[in-house]
Amino acid sequence: MEMSFRKLPDNQHEILVRRDKGPDVRLPAQSAGPSMPHDLVHAVVETALGIDDGFWGATARGATFQGFELVTPSRHRRSGMKVLRRGGDAVMGAELRVAWAYRAWRGLPTEGRGVGSAPLDAQALARTGPRLDAAAKRWAAVPVGGELVWRWGVDG
Repeated sequence: MEMSFRKLPDNQHEILVRRDKGPDVRLPAQSAGPSMPHDLVHAVVETALGIDDGFWGATARGATFQGFELVTPSRHRRSGMKVLRRGGDAVMGAELRVAWAYRAWRGLPTEGRGVGSAPLDAQALARTGPRLDAAAKRWAAVPVGGELVWRWGVDG
């Protein structure tokens, strides 16, 4: 699977996903966030931690997520929801680990009231931090109108 993160004006981005299983999908213009797109953070952290049943792993297996549109209309939508129903708990677990890694990488509090217990240990954070640094540099180097291509299971 290949994900193309296209940088748009006004700190926006869009994503085109070309999949081996299931139809190609796209995410229309969204905010890119303070450092890089949230879904790129998912690709980086899920790869660094070997998470193959998170957001991008489910997408590779044909899951469909809210906000994504089919590039070519088809009847695939229902089977994409089945993939998500079967693996939804793993996707949510990955979401928590990705958010934690991103929070730590950004230097936001990881202890204290309302933060909760850490879903990642120091060793896992040591694997994600340098990869988030590298991805942020790659994203920053993309000009408006350009794209960053990430190959699931290959890039890391």
